[in-house]
Amino acid sequence: MTARLSDTVALVTGASSGIGEATARGLAAEGAAVAVLGRRRERLEQLADRIRADGGTALVLEADITDRRQAAAAVGTVVDRLGRLDTVVNNAGFMGVGQFADSPVEEWERMIGVNVQGLLHITHAALPHLLRAAEDSPRRVADLVNISSTAGRVARPGTAVYNLTKFGVNGFTEALRQEVVHRRVRVSVVEPGTVDTELSSHLRDGVRQSVERQIEGMELLRPEDIADAVSYIVTRDRRVAVNEVLVRAGEQTW
Repeated sequence: MTARLSDTVALVTGASSGIGEATARGLAAEGAAVAVLGRRRERLEQLADRIRADGGTALVLEADITDRRQAAAAVGTVVDRLGRLDTVVNNAGFMGVGQFADSPVEEWERMIGVNVQGLLHITHAALPHLLRAAEDSPRRVADLVNISSTAGRVARPGTAVYNLTKFGVNGFTEALRQEVVHRRVRVSVVEPGTVDTELSSHLRDGVRQSVERQIEGMELLRPEDIADAVSYIVTRDRRVAVNEVLVRAGEQTW
């Protein structure tokens, strides 16, 4: 059988670990050539080696997407090296938790920089290439998938700025979807619940322990669970648009 994403190119941000790493491997398994973007080159090189060992094609991109020029250059490199761009997964993210009055300014500036501005930078640079891919690819469709969170649906004390960024991602995704829907670029959002990733490792002492107590005993989602949702979205026939996927851990109430 021909892999469903053969002869296509995908870009995954935040690919050095967790959901991004699993998503890159999932798309490569479907036949896509995958550009993996992040700031930890060593981790990206290891991921690329695994993809190549499995018979796939991988391109490593070390960049800080909060810098508009670096983000645009990374997208340009994908097209220059791999010839096209059919799928973009905006996965890079940063989470800070704690009462807003006590939160360091640098923490919420980083959340806005990565979760909002970085996503916008990559999307703005990639969109012309996705529109072109939808016109000339054998599948006659292209995909932009934004990884949001249940925090884009449910506001809770202690996550105010994170809520701000993820509610914003959801709103942006839907508005952009309507802008390009008639040009066969599908714009989708995936909202993961509690996933066993490095995301919580960035939390401040005290706050991290509080979060760990909240999820203690819960069977967390695995990164592959979210990667499966992404693969499902982007492998549908062009007549199908899966605009939103909410994936909660089985015991999660929020």
